[in-house]
Amino acid sequence: MAMILFFTPRGGRQTAPVPETESLGSPVRGNSLLSRSNADGPRTALSRNPGTGQCLRTLLACSALSLLMGAAAPHSVAQQAAQAATPAVTHQAKHPSNAQLADPKIEARVESLLKQMTLEEKIGQLVQYNDTGDSPQAQTADATPAANQGSVIVAVNPVTANHLDAMQLAATGRLGSMLNTVGAARTNTYQHLAVDKSRLHIPLLFGADVIHGYRTVYPIPLGLAASFDPELVSSLGRISAEEAATAGVRWFYSPMVDISRDPRWGRTAEGAGEDPYLGAAMARAYIRGYQGDDLSKPGRVAASVKHFAAYGAAEAGREYNTTDMSEITLRQVYLPPYQAAVEAGAATMMSAFNSLNGVPATANPFLLSKVLRGEWGFNGFVVSDYTAVMELLNHGIALDPATATRKAFTAGVDVDMMSHFYDTQLPGLIRSGQVSMAEIDEAVRRVLRVKFATGLFEHPYAEGAEVTSAVDAHRPLVRKAAEESLVLLKNGKLAGGAALLPLSPAVKRVALIGPLADDAAEMVGAWGGGSRDPDIITVRQALEERARQTGGTLLYAKGTEIEGTSRAGFAEAVTAARDADAVVVALGESNAMSGEAGSRAYLDLPGNQEQLLEEVAAAGKPVVLVVFSGRPLVLNWAAENVSAILETWFPGTEAGHAIANVLYGDVSPSGKLPMSFPRAVGQEPLYYNQFPTGRPPVGLDLSQAPGGDSRFFSRYIDAPNSALFPFGYGLSYSSFAYRDITVSKSSIPLAEALANRSSALVEATATVTNTGDRAATEVVQCYVRNLGASIEQPVRSLKGFERVTLAPGESKQVSFPLGFKELSFYNIESRPTIEATHYTVWIGGSSLADQQAAFEVSSGAAGLASH
Repeated sequence: MAMILFFTPRGGRQTAPVPETESLGSPVRGNSLLSRSNADGPRTALSRNPGTGQCLRTLLACSALSLLMGAAAPHSVAQQAAQAATPAVTHQAKHPSNAQLADPKIEARVESLLKQMTLEEKIGQLVQYNDTGDSPQAQTADATPAANQGSVIVAVNPVTANHLDAMQLAATGRLGSMLNTVGAARTNTYQHLAVDKSRLHIPLLFGADVIHGYRTVYPIPLGLAASFDPELVSSLGRISAEEAATAGVRWFYSPMVDISRDPRWGRTAEGAGEDPYLGAAMARAYIRGYQGDDLSKPGRVAASVKHFAAYGAAEAGREYNTTDMSEITLRQVYLPPYQAAVEAGAATMMSAFNSLNGVPATANPFLLSKVLRGEWGFNGFVVSDYTAVMELLNHGIALDPATATRKAFTAGVDVDMMSHFYDTQLPGLIRSGQVSMAEIDEAVRRVLRVKFATGLFEHPYAEGAEVTSAVDAHRPLVRKAAEESLVLLKNGKLAGGAALLPLSPAVKRVALIGPLADDAAEMVGAWGGGSRDPDIITVRQALEERARQTGGTLLYAKGTEIEGTSRAGFAEAVTAARDADAVVVALGESNAMSGEAGSRAYLDLPGNQEQLLEEVAAAGKPVVLVVFSGRPLVLNWAAENVSAILETWFPGTEAGHAIANVLYGDVSPSGKLPMSFPRAVGQEPLYYNQFPTGRPPVGLDLSQAPGGDSRFFSRYIDAPNSALFPFGYGLSYSSFAYRDITVSKSSIPLAEALANRSSALVEATATVTNTGDRAATEVVQCYVRNLGASIEQPVRSLKGFERVTLAPGESKQVSFPLGFKELSFYNIESRPTIEATHYTVWIGGSSLADQQAAFEVSSGAAGLASH
């Protein structure tokens, strides 16, 4: 079924064998799926052999234990010791991150319901499965589970492998949420089981990977970050929430706010790039769009911020790989977007696959308890990533499922996604005293708070007409987003002195060449939601439509495949180029080459696409390279040899229209790079806000091999240090000039800087003028450097940006307030602070801005106005 195909589970994970344990719920509840593991045959549910003495003894023991568990005090030395050894239950913070989740009315409902729940029902709220193992599909599966070998079951779904029936779990109150189960019919089927059949009628929460649109798909998050337009991102979040809610989805596994400085990592496509300030702005925007000001309102969804934390710094850019960094770097670079999302009221958080400094994020009390809940006051719930609890065995910090469960749960992971560990292991851990009932109850409270806040108890079912295709009313906004995301990297001049883009009306015959010119499925990116190919506008469709309107001609040739090596289509492509006035070549990656499990060791155009580009360019006609990708690519040859380059990312449903509008000048490009484009993959990780070095190559020509007096510097011997296209860079069809860069004070008393953490300490201002002959939008950017601090600081860091639209000749004064958050840094004790230091401020159109002003934080008593 299509709905299964486009929301596929995150497959390919290694999983571990699952020792079963008895249910600790009420003995009157039959057909338990919590069963023993039998080495000589298939697993047998306890309730299926009610006449055996062992089963009777087990049920009696469980009943007695259930009663004992209701008492407030621990009943064994072992339990007391375990409670002392594990983190204390995290109580609701004094200043909770989400006020709605702290509503006393919701809390009263939570407590009332919690008192009625059996342990089995409580654990059910902490368990999440998809519908892969339900009855209709289980009947066609193998009669026996996949064989366990050592500590892993390779490439299987734990639900199917353990013959779980999600329908039965829902009907008996032993399932709290489901993932990637979408569509009104499907979600309502499960919801009716949970609400109508289960004892307490607790509804299910349906979550899905809606990353950049549901049916009407907008650009990938990296592309949206290129817009530098948070308000636009919030608006897009609202429409995707509205669409998905009609299919029963009330929980998005989005936004992904991981900072990525290494484009080899495939999930770079899902984030906002390399900068924490931009990343934080985008994180806040997604939360506002998804959740609004009230989670219970129609068309709102709970957000799940991922992946906590520092997943984007995976070593070598390789998926699921380890992360190791100082706490200062963690706090100063990688944590700000997560914190911004929490402060914006994010309802849930997802733990990451990676380890951080040797401790897997899914079992990391420093991240989940100390930082997330203790420092930030997060009062939502934490869900693991897909089988991440199970994968603690592969990380090597647990030798058995019980230990993995204990470490994840006590660290702060409330909900186990797909591992089949919490439901099988928590009962035994409670019996042994390694996990307390107080901890179980608090985790259940967190889940129930979100369910009450989202209005699930009042409106559990999908409502309204289900959205099953792209919504026409949403297309204009999605097209606007695609237009703003496009980044013009190069726009060379033709023989007459005019720039190639926008295409002149005199260009009547356009050749469109390349494997991405007419492939609808490749326009939407790795997380294309529920998009339908017939709804997607390709570049070919849009340019043919344009040709019909203007009386022009479009010549089309595919040329090659995305990853192919055949040159069979080269001749046709070259012929088309020779017959045209101008050539548009659509090249790049496929959807599958980025996103999860899409790491690449090489960043060149894949297959023989660059060879095709070289031969087409040799035809002698002006060439526009249109690049589709989920990451920065190495485009050295193109940068030197083609007239124009337009980075389009994966633009979504309205891809073709947006690209055509920019190519023909209906819209002036305004996108700016959220990540630096390297000259060579060997430069990675490459980012603009790097730390200084004791031997900077100042004044050296790094395009030349080092000589005797230019070798012993921080440099490569075979490439420049700089990016081919740096962070914040992007051209327009107009031009902009900056002048009068000033700061409101030349000096700020240190005491004032430390005491005032809520308002601006200084204001930086510039005047920007449109010096071209057409209206256009510029993204004005403010960068700051701090010299003289006790901890080395980046050479510059983004601390403000604003989109400004100006008519030809128009000027505007743009100001950026700089307060404690913008000027502080983390000291050796990993605390944010300001010291008596010197600050430089640049304002301009990219991270290469060269006009500056300066001020200092002094130990003196008074600040002076700057002139």
